[in-house]
Amino acid sequence: MNRCTLTGLVGASLVMIAFQPARADVIARYECSISGFFTQEPIGDRPDHNLVAQDYVCVGVEGLLKGAVYSASNVVEWDGLKATMLIGSGVHRIPGGRLITQLTEGSAQAVMKDGKPVGVASSGKGVVKFASGPFAGLNGKTVQFATKPINPIRFDLEFTAD
Repeated sequence: MNRCTLTGLVGASLVMIAFQPARADVIARYECSISGFFTQEPIGDRPDHNLVAQDYVCVGVEGLLKGAVYSASNVVEWDGLKATMLIGSGVHRIPGGRLITQLTEGSAQAVMKDGKPVGVASSGKGVVKFASGPFAGLNGKTVQFATKPINPIRFDLEFTAD
């Protein structure tokens, strides 16, 4: 490889590194399961317009909160296969600290395979309303979340912060 080619490759590599988009830090990646039964209440103004309340429990498998237990609940307005998250919050429990997160905005969509629902994908934002112990620095931080389904009652959840 000649000197010009090597210089060009190094230069191109540095440019690619310099212009990469900022990557959010992973606070936690959880494996979650819906706990108990969820309620689906028809609103009655049009077909497929429902309110759904559900609880879920998660275990931290990666990130700052690896090993944490996260218990949460939310209420979602479904309009067909799309949804808007109305309220949601949860408590992250790990030895030495606690975090309480509150949903500020979010949306969801049913994921279909062969014409059948296989789960729900969602994303949105929230805020850390309380943080203690070694996690106190997260207090007041804005977080993003995203879920992807594993099956109708299990899903992966990831929290990130800038």
